[in-house]
Amino acid sequence: MQSLRDRLEATLSRLANRLADEKVYTKLYTEAARAAADAADARRKAGVSLGPLDGAIVSIKDLFDIAGEPTRAGSLMRAGAEPAAQDAAIVRRLRQAGAMILGKTNMTEFAFTAIGDNPHYGTPGNAADASLIPGGSSSGAAVAVAEGSSDISIGSDTGGSVRIPASLNGVVGFKPTARRVLLAGAFPLSTTLDSIGPLARSVADCAIADAIMGGEEPSVLQPIPLAGLRVGIPRGVLFGETQPEVSAAFESCVGKIEQAGARVADLPIDDLIAEMRAATRRASIAAIEGAEVHADWLAAGASVPVDPHVSGPLSRALTVPASVYIKTIRRRRELVAAMDDRLEAIDVLALPTVPMVAPSIAAMAGDEALRDRTEGLLLRNTQVANQFDLCAISLPMPVTRLPAGLMLVGRHGHDRYLLGIAAAVEALLNG
Repeated sequence: MQSLRDRLEATLSRLANRLADEKVYTKLYTEAARAAADAADARRKAGVSLGPLDGAIVSIKDLFDIAGEPTRAGSLMRAGAEPAAQDAAIVRRLRQAGAMILGKTNMTEFAFTAIGDNPHYGTPGNAADASLIPGGSSSGAAVAVAEGSSDISIGSDTGGSVRIPASLNGVVGFKPTARRVLLAGAFPLSTTLDSIGPLARSVADCAIADAIMGGEEPSVLQPIPLAGLRVGIPRGVLFGETQPEVSAAFESCVGKIEQAGARVADLPIDDLIAEMRAATRRASIAAIEGAEVHADWLAAGASVPVDPHVSGPLSRALTVPASVYIKTIRRRRELVAAMDDRLEAIDVLALPTVPMVAPSIAAMAGDEALRDRTEGLLLRNTQVANQFDLCAISLPMPVTRLPAGLMLVGRHGHDRYLLGIAAAVEALLNG
């Protein structure tokens, strides 16, 4: 059996060969990872294990604190920030579980945009085709898993930042119910909407990482039988402008789920989506709360370049009065309750994660109007889970030319149940 150290060295060698053009990782913890690998090998030799993540290669998004260094969050502005006093809570839990923390992965500046580009640290090319966008904001996280340099990557998801790149790169991405995983030591975007989730090549690996980060004892994930399962399809605005190949792949997946005995029926939620859009018309909750995080430099002006796709929306959101924000949060609470009532009729929602496959990096850079429209479409389906305080997972759909995701959405707090359903759907689609 190959030692964990040898496996790690093979990965490090691969990364060393592209060092001059590295865009997936912003920092490697080579010596710390080697020490973790040696310790895991020694435990394995002694017949001791810290659990299912012992010896796994894990990368973390560049917004999680590592003791002794600044947390850049994809920005030049934070390159000289005060070093973190301690590791982020999730990093400590992963290390205690025996994970080898390989490095920090690239991200969009301040985790704000969905395309996946970063003008300061480069844009990771999509794992399927490097000329295509990776999706964001957890861009490097998805590419690292898809290319095999990480077993599991940890990202954040405020409007789809785990699931969008998971869909576009053909991996599994899980967004837990917000606040289920401690946010301590994660650079914030939106305290209301932020959640921390894993990307991996299987639902089981996502479930293990999620349990450990959530402070739970990881256990074997039991697939939930699909026979008799109630699956709701939210046809309507979330299905508009879906590319034909994505639509065809989705209908094929739903057909297989139905053949497995699930009861599939349309479940309209357009009215609730319209109400949420009305409530956030002045600015999104993420933008308003993000503007508060960055209020000082937004008011005084940035001392270094900032991605205009980030600074623009944040600057506009800074002008939103507190009364409007409070009213928005109050209305959101009402709509979250209304959505929970609506979802009582089903076990899970199913829809395309995003309505498209990855477009080219060049197209996004060359056409602002196209970029804005693409960003809106990338966020449209995924942000529903954040806005309505739900849990959601993206699974790769088979037989598409480029990667595309099937999104399953569960009720607030039903994370383990959703993962069990996802494991059964994954087995069906891979069968």
